[in-house]
Amino acid sequence: MYFEHTEKVKKLQSRINAFMEEHVYPNEHKYEKELNEIGRWEVSPTMEELKRKAKKEGLWNLFLPNSEYGEGLTNVEYAPLCEIMGRSLIGPEVFNCNAPDTGNMEVLLHYGNKEQKDKWLVPLLNGEIRSCFTMTEPHVASSDATNIEGSIITDGDHYVINGRKWWITNGGDKRTKIAIFMGKTNPNAEKHEQQSMVLVPMDTPGVSIKRTLSVYGYDHAPTGHAEISFENVRVPVDNILVGEGKGFAIAQGRLGPGRIHHCMRAVGAAERAIELMCSRVNERVTFGKKLAERGVIQEWIAKSRIEIEQVRLLTLQAAFKMDKEGKKAARKEIAMIKVAVPEVALNVIDRAIQAFGAGGVSEDFPLAAHWANSRTLRLVDGPDEVHLRDVARLELKRYQDS
Repeated sequence: MYFEHTEKVKKLQSRINAFMEEHVYPNEHKYEKELNEIGRWEVSPTMEELKRKAKKEGLWNLFLPNSEYGEGLTNVEYAPLCEIMGRSLIGPEVFNCNAPDTGNMEVLLHYGNKEQKDKWLVPLLNGEIRSCFTMTEPHVASSDATNIEGSIITDGDHYVINGRKWWITNGGDKRTKIAIFMGKTNPNAEKHEQQSMVLVPMDTPGVSIKRTLSVYGYDHAPTGHAEISFENVRVPVDNILVGEGKGFAIAQGRLGPGRIHHCMRAVGAAERAIELMCSRVNERVTFGKKLAERGVIQEWIAKSRIEIEQVRLLTLQAAFKMDKEGKKAARKEIAMIKVAVPEVALNVIDRAIQAFGAGGVSEDFPLAAHWANSRTLRLVDGPDEVHLRDVARLELKRYQDS
């Protein structure tokens, strides 16, 4: 493995860095202030303007590998770009590279038919609408996707959908027009073939937003996370993705690239944290010395740099293996980064918060929000414990097969 970036990627890195410095970082506080003034769940004019600028500059849909719809970058090529975007919590949306839209666009690209692509994929790629992925449920342990109880029942040429979903990112966003609903079409089938995925327009009768959910006090508006009820929702059978019983397989295919994206964004957050920490400790003086001269602070910085470099390389290794051998072959590497990266991000951000003192836990700086986001990442796309189990099983299998 040789992770020297291609000239194409280096140019994109330079352009994205410049865009972040000129447009994204200066507008972070403006974006939040604007939402507080116009309403937390309204569409931000600042965000829409940033998206227009990014699209005009061709910094758009960079996440799609080998696709006529985007730059056609591999996972290894996209990873360092994703890291830069992840330095800001508003960064990914600016470039139309934000979850869950990225995963949903990949699902539609790989599993949708032409009509589904024309109706939903193209507007998503254009940034005209947003989407949500409704899998997690409040009454079952959704870390095991086979537990999902939402039902999809055939009634003539329609499906009737019932279920309650929560922690649905984009669920509270007024721009969200389509949901991918995961539920059971056949509870008697083989365990991993009971589930299916169906496209459900959000304005379908029976779809209702019950409440929005905050994360450590952050509402993440106007995107947000919602609890959504589906009560006798009727959609045409043509809205099925691929076919009945393929939901679990689609979910697994969707999560591989998504975990790479989550982890590289977290590396970006950690990188920004160490940058802020180093600037801060060079400015602050306690008891006659700069904080940067204190041995404990130097240890924090050294440990942070070492940890960031380790998880960046581990994530690139996972991306490389997925590019070369596919998602299934990279299962262990993907599970490893899903555990390791959030832990490092939390460690680095926590040290930076400590170095900032009271300012670190305030909204004057991005550290507290990044910490909350990184802590959530230990649950998103499966909790640490599930991934640790997978790594252990795959490691043990090497010795059992020998």
